[in-house]
Amino acid sequence: MSYVHTSSSTTFVASSTSFRRAQWRMLLAAMLCYLFFYTGRQTFGFAIPGIQKEFGFSKEILGWVSSAMLWSYAIGQAINGNLADKYGGRRIMSLGAVLSCFANWVVSFSSGFVSLIFPWAVNGYFQALGWAPGSRLLANWWGIGERGKVYGFYVFAAGCASILSYVTSIVVLDVFHLDWRWIFRIPVLLMLAGGIFFYLVARERPEDMGFKPLDTGVADENDKAHAVLDDQTESSWTRYKAVLKNWRLIVAALSLGFQNAARYGLIVWVPVHFFGSNWVKSPEAFINPKWITIALPVGMAIGALSNGWISDKLFGSKRYKAIMLYMVLGAVTSLWMFTIPGNSVIGVFALFLCGFFVYGPASSFWALCPDLVGARRAGTATGIMNFSSYLFAGLGEPLIGRILDTSGDTALVFPIVAVSCAISALVALFIKR
Repeated sequence: MSYVHTSSSTTFVASSTSFRRAQWRMLLAAMLCYLFFYTGRQTFGFAIPGIQKEFGFSKEILGWVSSAMLWSYAIGQAINGNLADKYGGRRIMSLGAVLSCFANWVVSFSSGFVSLIFPWAVNGYFQALGWAPGSRLLANWWGIGERGKVYGFYVFAAGCASILSYVTSIVVLDVFHLDWRWIFRIPVLLMLAGGIFFYLVARERPEDMGFKPLDTGVADENDKAHAVLDDQTESSWTRYKAVLKNWRLIVAALSLGFQNAARYGLIVWVPVHFFGSNWVKSPEAFINPKWITIALPVGMAIGALSNGWISDKLFGSKRYKAIMLYMVLGAVTSLWMFTIPGNSVIGVFALFLCGFFVYGPASSFWALCPDLVGARRAGTATGIMNFSSYLFAGLGEPLIGRILDTSGDTALVFPIVAVSCAISALVALFIKR
């Protein structure tokens, strides 16, 4: 077998084996780059105890700092997804890694509320240069039938990025015994290296390596009217209008918003919950609670990998079924986590399952973007989806912080997450395709 691309002046011939190798090269390059991205934004929860101790801020105030980053990230997603469609994902994703590393270093020199919240918000925009551009590049290289699997791997890398951000933060605090400022200095150097590597290794589309353009159409006949076919070019405004008119994508964005609110409820406040507990002092404590938190991102990574595969193989690319299944189970496991005593070994397993089910549907959500609007608008669609995703996450942070301040019980984060999961599952029902 061979791929043959014939134009007016040139014919390219490449074996299917070489094209397959190139596909995996692009996927692995995107995965490796994004593996390091979360060291630039998911470390904040580990810095909260140190920031509180130094500046005396309440959890609600720090929730607003977190929200500033998340909302800036949301706005950036709405802008940068379209930029990826226009200028290509390779350059923009690499640029995001470099700029976010710089912004984190600025945050590390904060001396008060303003010098903390402003550069952290700017960092949110730079972080938004990563996900949608990377998704756009993958949509160029992979077709419909493997999209769930590919996005499963991509989201798996994001889940592993959460593990890495947790581990590096704990190493900074618990192994190197450095203060909170170094959380924003050391781990992000990995992100800088990842961005440079991605730029050197990745290529925007198969044609850039002499291969035939891949059929990257939509997954359903009814969605073809929303896709851009052939080599048609269009303005940014046209892309935005086309994406925003796709009501299924908007419903998916709403469901994703509640899913991400649940996810960030866990990511930001679970470290606060475990760091603030008395587990270490308990004679029954079997492990330092700082390391127990690792169960959460490990579950997230594996859950994302499994959900993409399930949506392809078990549900025939009907993503909403895989989303609903995991969101319902996420609600159940979060409520279970709330009932488990702090010094229980079962808590580690329950926390793993919380991450597994709450984050798992992300791979199906992202696969919906090219499914619904076609690969040529995938960046814009991903940006719009992620805008909703982080708008909701940002709304949840100060709310959760206020509840925890008022009640004094950090375990309340789990029933809050359960409610958000249940709403996400209900909304996902209307994505039905």
